[in-house]
Amino acid sequence: MSAPTRGGWASRFGFIMAAAGSAIGLGNIWKFPYMTASHGGGAFLVVYLVCVFVFGISLLLAELVLGRMAKRNPIGAFRKLAGGAWPAVGALGVVTALVILSFYVVVSGWAMAYFVYAVEGTLTTASSGELNALFGHLVSSPIVPLIYAALFVLLTAVVVIGGVAGGIERMAKLFMPLLFIILILLMVRSLTLPGAGRGLVFFLHPDWSAIDGHLISAALGQAFFTLSLGVGGMITYGSYMADTQDLGRDALSVVALNTMVSLLAGLMVIPAMISAGITPDAGGPGTTFKVLPTVFAAMPAGNLFGIGFFFLLILAALTSSVSLLEPVVSFFVDEYRMKRANATVIGASFCFALAIPVSLSFGIWHHIQLFGLTIFKLMDFLTSNLALPIGSLMTALCVGWVVRRAAVDELSNHGRIAAGWAPIWLFFIRYIAPIGIVWILVQGLFGL
Repeated sequence: MSAPTRGGWASRFGFIMAAAGSAIGLGNIWKFPYMTASHGGGAFLVVYLVCVFVFGISLLLAELVLGRMAKRNPIGAFRKLAGGAWPAVGALGVVTALVILSFYVVVSGWAMAYFVYAVEGTLTTASSGELNALFGHLVSSPIVPLIYAALFVLLTAVVVIGGVAGGIERMAKLFMPLLFIILILLMVRSLTLPGAGRGLVFFLHPDWSAIDGHLISAALGQAFFTLSLGVGGMITYGSYMADTQDLGRDALSVVALNTMVSLLAGLMVIPAMISAGITPDAGGPGTTFKVLPTVFAAMPAGNLFGIGFFFLLILAALTSSVSLLEPVVSFFVDEYRMKRANATVIGASFCFALAIPVSLSFGIWHHIQLFGLTIFKLMDFLTSNLALPIGSLMTALCVGWVVRRAAVDELSNHGRIAAGWAPIWLFFIRYIAPIGIVWILVQGLFGL
């Protein structure tokens, strides 16, 4: 039996939109503004931009190169190009993608619930205490969050079943421009609020004295992980790229779009919060749902702002969740010659099965803990602090030391385009990127 057709991107624009959508998610819309505001404002921005265009783009290129050279899923790519024990790195990425997706759909389900609340007008009529209670009631419910999570898994599966060009690319071409339009409209509205200028200064003004090891680590971590690296998604997306695409140019476009969304999100969230008299404090998805509705309630036509914001979150979450499910589907298609629809159903089913204990860990299973962490926090810790850094580190080492000559050749499309910068990239992927990743790994494990 012949292997099913893997498919490929129908256009360069489609790939860039899909890859940018993979990188853009909840971390851009909330985490980046908070981290910037709490780590020296403009000082963090400068360090982050350096990290993302030096470290982030190096690792993104490494994954895209692996994928396009091998034309396989992450496990198959490492097996074909490096052999030996290297396929274990791909397996780690596929498993990590599935685990992250399992709690990503839970948080995305919250966004869907809050979109419904915003449409109903609940968010702008409730008091601050009532909003806290609303969030607590939602996440602790054993049924409601799972219904929304199941709906989000279904939406993700429908897109992935449609194929690379017919599903993922078509969605990206529609949703990503829409995401930018909504984000820009919300940013403009935020910047016109009374007192928004103070928020702009709070977000952009550099506090150079804040630059220390912790700030640099935070900026490095944001740069690495905001680009969806270490989960095999970019290897998989790279495997669908045409041999004529300019890898360097396209990777730079993806990084630029991802960074632009982060900056726009900061210009949207921080001025709105300062205008409402709220100073950014602890970040995270829970804060997004408890604090920002208070901001919406305090602004004119805030309900429309809330509707737009949570719709924006859903769009960003969906483009990311698709890229997390696709490596799993690609694995079953490549390795077991499975039909895409069947592979998607299996992957989505595994995801939802894992999402059940994650969701219940906010409620009736909150008492189930290991090392003092709930199921959700444990899975988040294992993926963010261990699996992602290790996967990125091993990818850098494989590309930089094992397949380096073939990788440099691939960047020039086998001599058809100029890539005089390739040796510089190779130096960073061999030496600089691994040092940065080890630093993040140590910081994440020991908080040094």
